Amino acid sequence: MPESAVLANGQADRIGQTEALFRHDVKGRETFLDKTPLRNHREAVQALLTYLVDRRRGILSDMSEIGGVGHRVVHGDEHFRMSVVVDAAAREILESTQKLAPLHNPPNLMGIDVCTKLMPGVPQVAVFDTAFHQTMPAHAFTYAIPYRYYTEDHVRRYGFHGTSHRYVARRTAELLRDKTAAPRIITCHLGAGSSLCAVAGDQSMDTSMGFTPLSGLVMGTRSGDIDPAVVSFIMEKEGCSMAGVMEILNRQSGVLGISGVSPDFRDLEKAAAEGHERARLALAVFAYSVARGVGSLIPAIDGLDALAFTAGIGEHSPQMRQRICAFLSWLGIVLNEDKNGDGDGERVISARESKINVFVIPTDEEKMIAEESWAVLRQQ
Repeated sequence: MPESAVLANGQADRIGQTEALFRHDVKGRETFLDKTPLRNHREAVQALLTYLVDRRRGILSDMSEIGGVGHRVVHGDEHFRMSVVVDAAAREILESTQKLAPLHNPPNLMGIDVCTKLMPGVPQVAVFDTAFHQTMPAHAFTYAIPYRYYTEDHVRRYGFHGTSHRYVARRTAELLRDKTAAPRIITCHLGAGSSLCAVAGDQSMDTSMGFTPLSGLVMGTRSGDIDPAVVSFIMEKEGCSMAGVMEILNRQSGVLGISGVSPDFRDLEKAAAEGHERARLALAVFAYSVARGVGSLIPAIDGLDALAFTAGIGEHSPQMRQRICAFLSWLGIVLNEDKNGDGDGERVISARESKINVFVIPTDEEKMIAEESWAVLRQQ
């Protein structure tokens, strides 16, 4: 920073499994792959730090060159409306947010704790998925339940994937600068976890996820929105606890639950092509869920100028983009089949006659986290 230059990137896969894989990329060098076991996130972070200062593969001569570490944190409750340096007080509040995102915040906090211990004295910055959505008006985030649950317990719609939505909306607005000064954009972050966001004037006005990342669209293993009475029905039928139902809705539902095949959309596309009817149904349910969500968000921004697809499915599945846009043909959306089907990276995929601009915008959450962290640290 401040040039936002990527010096190295990498990824630790299958942490906790015997065949864990660590990938380390440095510009101008051959990709390094290490299949050493990584029993937990602490060992993964330790591997990261080892490779950064490795004499042959590293980019740093000493760990003291690191001025800060940015961490994605999914849920910031109403306490955190912007990125913060994690001091003792902030960490205590973060501890209390774990119940709001039990699948995400505990490992997020673990990463902060591990880096704090392995990198003493280096500032740790938390960048919150929920922060971008703090601009939503009260009529968009308020649940129709007794109001005391909001005033006393902060039960409201928060929204997630904010770092991704913010980046994609900004980039889309830049591409539309010659056409529309203040474009109304819906960003579609579609992956194992999926959400939509309605953006106007660089502000989130509404989003599909709610109190937790379980709500909203149908996802890989998550149910998305369902009738709340389904919860009590499953509890009675299965004789299970609330925790058991949450396990079903978080890990056994979504397109996995419908298809019985896989939460991976690549597997579903293959099975559907081979005639698997439930795989076909799962893909159709997902596409309709997204299209219905897009339609429901248009009132939040009083119209629509652009639709932007991002994340694993949004960027890499032309079939799913086609299915979704077919449900939205009433908006005057027309895809250019060649542009939708071919190519990688950032591009326009709508046809010239389309009334709505449609884009594929690869997200760059790492860049946003770096820029947010840099801005916070400059204020210290």
